[in-house]
Amino acid sequence: MADTSLSTMKAQVYRDPRPAEYFDRYHERVRRGRPDGVYEIVRMIMLPITVLFFRGRCISSDNVPDGPVIIAPNHFSFMDHFFVGTFIRRRVQFMAKSQLFHGPMQWVYRHGGVFPVRRGVRDEAAFATSDAVLDRGSAIVMYCEGGRSRTGALASKPKPGIGRLALETGAPIVPVAIHGSSKVRNWKRLQVPKITVQYGEPIRFEKIEDSTRDQQQAVADAVFLRIRELYAGLEEYGRSGVVKRVREQRRAARRSGRTATA
Repeated sequence: MADTSLSTMKAQVYRDPRPAEYFDRYHERVRRGRPDGVYEIVRMIMLPITVLFFRGRCISSDNVPDGPVIIAPNHFSFMDHFFVGTFIRRRVQFMAKSQLFHGPMQWVYRHGGVFPVRRGVRDEAAFATSDAVLDRGSAIVMYCEGGRSRTGALASKPKPGIGRLALETGAPIVPVAIHGSSKVRNWKRLQVPKITVQYGEPIRFEKIEDSTRDQQQAVADAVFLRIRELYAGLEEYGRSGVVKRVREQRRAARRSGRTATA
C-alpha cells in the first residue's frame, strides 16, 4: 500500500536533454576554487529554518574529519542538501542532478559550489570535478542512491558511483542518516516533520587506480549498509535514544583507552 503520508510528487525526469557542454561553466568554477560568501549567506538563511521550523538537530557532526572527505547521506528531499550542510562548519560542495540547474537558482549553485551530474549517462565531467574538489582537501556530498527515493523508504540498492569515487581518490567516506526528510513536503498540509541528521564514523577503503564495477559496487554496498544501520537506529530509538547510546559508546571507548594505556 502506498504511503499516504507523503505529498504527491511530480513525475521524475531522469535524463536531461541539454548537451554536456551546457554544464561546463559550473564544473569550471568548482574546479577553480571553493564556494564563496554566497554559501555562508545561504547557510545563515537556512539555519533558523532547519532548527526552528523543522526542529532539526544533528548527532556526531564531529565525525566529519578535516581534509578530503566524501559525505554520503540517504536522499529523500530537495532539502537534504541544506540539512547536511547546515550542521557542518566546513563549506561542503554538492553533486546535484543537472535538472536543478535552471532559472535563478543557477546563480546560487554556481557561487555555492554545487556542480551537476547528468544521470543516465557516464558523466566523466562530474567525476573530474569531484576529483578536483577532493584533491584540494575539500568535502563533497554524494548520494549513494543516485537520486531521491520517492517511496518514503531507503532505496533497495545503492549506485556504484560513490564506490568509484572512494576507490579512485582514497578519500574517507562519512555515512549519514537523514531522518524525517521523506515528509518535508507535508508542511503544505501543516504536518512539519522533525529532522535528525546523524553523521557516522568515517570509513576508509584502500585506493585502487583502475577499480572494477564489482569493486565499486561492493564499496557502495558497504557504505549504504552503514547508512541503513544509522537510519534504523533513529527509527527504533528516536533522536534522544540515539544520542544516549552514542554518549555511552564514547564513554566506554574513553574508559577502554585509559585501561589500555595504564
